[in-house]
Amino acid sequence: MTLGVVRDLRSVRAPVDAEELAAFETDVVAEFVMARSAAGLADSTIRGEVGQLDKVRGWFGRPVWEMDPSDADRYFGQELRSGSKATRMARAQAVRVFFAFLQLRHAAEIHVM
Repeated sequence: MTLGVVRDLRSVRAPVDAEELAAFETDVVAEFVMARSAAGLADSTIRGEVGQLDKVRGWFGRPVWEMDPSDADRYFGQELRSGSKATRMARAQAVRVFFAFLQLRHAAEIHVM
């Protein structure tokens, strides 16, 4: 059995302004990159995932974690409708992996935002 790190959730504080939110988002993406690298993924794979996330973020205009199912449906069902299957799959995979990472590492912080 291994031990895990337990953080005191009472100390979690939500960003209070757009600048802090942007800094938090940058930190989360940087942590995502480091976690993927530590897992042994190739730099090109990580670059591809971050690029896909950046495209979703650019369309959405807010942090990706604020997307709800209807936003994802609109993006993948309408915005990417004419895109190739490979593009849709790569983008969906990047979002799925990022959401799994967020759930494991930052669910408490994001919940209180």
